[in-house]
Amino acid sequence: MQFVLTFSCPDRPGIVAGVSSVLASKGANIAESHQFSDPDTGQLFMRLAFSAPDTQSLAEMQTDLAPVAQQFGMTMRLHNANVLPRIIIMVSRFDHALLNLLYQVRVNWLRAEIVAIVSNHQDSAATAAQAGIPYYYWPVNKDNKAEQEDKLRALVQQTGASLVVLARYMQVLSDQLSAEMSGRIINIHHSFLPSFKGARPYHQAYARGVKLIGATAHYVTADLDEGPIIEQETARVTHNLSPDDYIATGRGVESQVLARAVKLHVEQRVMLNGRRTIVFS
Repeated sequence: MQFVLTFSCPDRPGIVAGVSSVLASKGANIAESHQFSDPDTGQLFMRLAFSAPDTQSLAEMQTDLAPVAQQFGMTMRLHNANVLPRIIIMVSRFDHALLNLLYQVRVNWLRAEIVAIVSNHQDSAATAAQAGIPYYYWPVNKDNKAEQEDKLRALVQQTGASLVVLARYMQVLSDQLSAEMSGRIINIHHSFLPSFKGARPYHQAYARGVKLIGATAHYVTADLDEGPIIEQETARVTHNLSPDDYIATGRGVESQVLARAVKLHVEQRVMLNGRRTIVFS
């Protein structure tokens, strides 16, 4: 059995020793360990990947760890790393980020199961059919937005998806849905936030004559394009490039950044720290 344990708590002596002692008593072997003590908040953040005898179930390990979690006031999560996380991908017309995610899953670099593709257009239906993934065409307008979001809630429940990925899904989710699924929706924004938010960011960047463009993967919150940042990347551009050149360069960056962010999330390497993230890469 392979497990990943993540927790945060007020930092003080004995925390690591307490957790390690419990794991050792159960015959567990720690394969990977990361920790960060935030000097601003006094909080300790930690991620442990470990193996345990096959006789140890997830429920049993949680029970064994409960006393030390209570002792140190931990917010703790234990994950069974043998079970593939389930993902729903949402996309509109531009499919480059979707295609890259499908490829990374196929070659097993991204260890996850894509259980559904949702779109407000029909452009990616053939792609989903070829991959053998259910495709849901849900057009969105001002009159049916709430209804379509209810369908998404039901689909998350039905499929057991733990993450929704907005792979250039060009619809703004409601504040209510964003709050309900806090930390479980990742968006790729096609500019290097927070410089160019909103519509047509590459055109904004071109108009400003920037020398670097990029992409930002972040968790979705009610504040548009201002959720906690998971991953970013930039590419250099020059004055002799057109807005279309910016867009073409950006497609590659977007695809890479989103895939890395999703991988970090499903491997339980991202921990929320207020408006920021702790990323154990």
